[in-house]
Amino acid sequence: MSTLFRTREGTRAHKVSFSELFFDLVFVYAITQSAHFLISHFTAYGVFQSVLILLAVWWAWIFTTWVTNWLDPESVTVRLLLFTLMFFGMLLAIAIPKAFSDNGMLFAVAYIAIQLGRTLFMCVVTRHKGAPLHRLFVRMAIWFALSAACWVAGALHEDTTRTAWWVLALGIEYLSASVSFYVPGLGRSDSKDWDISGAHMAERCGLLIIIALGESLLVMGHTFSSTVWSGATVAAFISGFIATVAMWWLYFSLSAERASERFTASAQSGHIGRLVYTYVHFLLIAGIVMVAAADEFILAHAHGHIGTATLVAALGGPALYLVGNILFKTLMFNSHPRSHYVGLGLLAAQLPLASAMSPALLAVTTTATLVIVAVWETIAVLASD
Repeated sequence: MSTLFRTREGTRAHKVSFSELFFDLVFVYAITQSAHFLISHFTAYGVFQSVLILLAVWWAWIFTTWVTNWLDPESVTVRLLLFTLMFFGMLLAIAIPKAFSDNGMLFAVAYIAIQLGRTLFMCVVTRHKGAPLHRLFVRMAIWFALSAACWVAGALHEDTTRTAWWVLALGIEYLSASVSFYVPGLGRSDSKDWDISGAHMAERCGLLIIIALGESLLVMGHTFSSTVWSGATVAAFISGFIATVAMWWLYFSLSAERASERFTASAQSGHIGRLVYTYVHFLLIAGIVMVAAADEFILAHAHGHIGTATLVAALGGPALYLVGNILFKTLMFNSHPRSHYVGLGLLAAQLPLASAMSPALLAVTTTATLVIVAVWETIAVLASD
């Protein structure tokens, strides 16, 4: 079984394999499906359900990322594991549009197969790897088995009862990681025992973000090509493109590589991996999804009045992305980027002015906010070097 694990010497421990990138494509599809669900159900309750779906998709992806941090995807066995998880990931993504109606059981079973199936696999292969790692996955399997019962119970019910059961299921899972998978009689796992490659996890999260940004561009381009072109729609399209570039700039140009270096050198890599890359990075993905929804709303209705859905998505998406970046940079660099706080203030200032704007103008002003933040921080970083 030891041949299934990465060697910790040289670059092999940090290498992101092609099979991992192949695996990611399915989950970017699931993220896109989550965005379409949000667009189609943009009410208070629909947004809440969309968050639940996205939390489940993210949790399935990030836990697999942790596993491939230890396992070697160049092994045939591990590749077959990834491809099996991809299959269930496809079923999960396919079920998303009707997860709270006709496809609830498909969504639940696919999710359980990914989370519990992968964890049971790790329970087997870690038996001779080391007691701390093996006990971690045993504890994790117990937590996932408990949540699995809630997923199935929710799938057997409808409407708000299903939602309530699934809230409980996700609450159990997210709580489990925060309490280090504590199980009475078995204790808890110590993040100091989680020997992970910081460079690998940082690159995996970065690659998912960049693919998600790219996918949002493709969706925006498809929507723009099917609309009637006018000054407003062209302005909204250009604005959406620039906003996506600005989001890329805020994360990749200014932070990602430096954070990866600190992550790799840290003696608390397990703690950083759990707090920063497992929890905080979800906010970045959620912000990208919300911005993609805003692009869809604005391109479809570039003229006229700004609806509630458009306003919430157009201001909430960039705000969520900035909050994610604030937490990321504060935790990794112990810094408080003033440009990001100013950006949040500028977004808030646009709220009372929105009634006098067209959707296209709102797109331009929110994009201008992201550009101002990116330029400000770039100047600040260059001045400090």
